[in-house]
Amino acid sequence: MSSHKKNFFRASATALCFISGVAFANAPAGRYTNSGGTVYDTRTKLTWQQAVPATTYAWADAKSYCGSAALAASLGGTGWRLPTVRELSTLFDASQTSGPSIDQGAFPSTPAAFFWTSTPVAGSSTEAWTVYFANSGPNPATSTTLYNVRCVR
Repeated sequence: MSSHKKNFFRASATALCFISGVAFANAPAGRYTNSGGTVYDTRTKLTWQQAVPATTYAWADAKSYCGSAALAASLGGTGWRLPTVRELSTLFDASQTSGPSIDQGAFPSTPAAFFWTSTPVAGSSTEAWTVYFANSGPNPATSTTLYNVRCVR
C-alpha cells in the first residue's frame, strides 16, 4: 500500500474515532440567543462570534485573530479564542438537509466550509483539527491551509 493511502486511512480512522466522542448539535428551539454580533449557547454556556470573517486564515493566524484586541473591541468583551474541536463540533447540525450543517437562524451566512479549531492532531507538528460544516464534521488539515474561523469565549 502506498504511503499516501496509508496516511489517508490513518487520518480517516483517527477522524472516525474522534468523532465518536463528540456530541453533535440538533438545535432545539431556544437553544441560541443572539445579541450584538454574538450567539450564546444555553446548552454549552459558550458565547460564539456570529458572523464569519471575510478573511480565511492559516492555523496560527486563526489563533491570533481570535485572541486579538480588535476582535474583543468589535464584539464587546475579552476572552475570545479559537475553539477546541469538541467545542466547535457542538455547533455541527447533521439534521440540516440543505446548506451548511449549522443552525442557520443563529448563524446566518455561514458557508458550508472548513473551520479551524485550536486542537492539534496528535502526533503531528503540521496538522490541526477542523470542522467541515458541509456534511462531515471533524477533519484533520495541514496547518498552513487557509480556512474559516469562528471564535468563542
